[in-house]
Amino acid sequence: MDHVDFTQMKDGTKDEYEFLNALEIDHTKHTADRLLKALVDLDESLTGYQITRLGHSLQSATRAWNDGADIDWVVAALLHDIGDIYAPYNHDEYAATILKPFVREQCTWVVQTHGDFQMVYYGQHLDGFDQNKRDRHRGHPYFADNEVFCERWDQASFDPDYATLPIEFFAPMVREVFDRQAYDPDVIQSGTRAPLTDPATAAARAA
Repeated sequence: MDHVDFTQMKDGTKDEYEFLNALEIDHTKHTADRLLKALVDLDESLTGYQITRLGHSLQSATRAWNDGADIDWVVAALLHDIGDIYAPYNHDEYAATILKPFVREQCTWVVQTHGDFQMVYYGQHLDGFDQNKRDRHRGHPYFADNEVFCERWDQASFDPDYATLPIEFFAPMVREVFDRQAYDPDVIQSGTRAPLTDPATAAARAA
């Protein structure tokens, strides 16, 4: 079989759906490679900054790595703006949806809402923007984590002179994360908070 016969889903047979399921499983094995390509495509996104959107993504992940962050945080920092091309008005939600099955819930929530937290840096300069939009999330268990994420890794990562690691450095981490079993409770760790910074790990990585 190289394709199904049905033209309506309700007419499919067991054999056909088993065939399609096998193809889908194989397709998911290449998710990391597609995401790495999409990161490179970010260079076709918004201009005007001193570095490209890919450069911003790599610098955010580099800062996370240099801070001793674990792999979930590093990959979340790398992919947090991957929606800029196709979802410019909700790029944070777009990125979070991609990450959700494969990283800690904490990281997903921070990526999903980081757009609201960013406004504290620029909302006062633009009409119709709420500088304090992040306050709607105040009291959430991961609120402080998002403050750290935005302050240390996101808003700071537009520096053309920062020693940013290349995409090849992060590629194995992306593959490791997206090779995980989707929605594995041991990965999602609902309610768990892992620190964004680990001075001991940071020192070891810098050695």
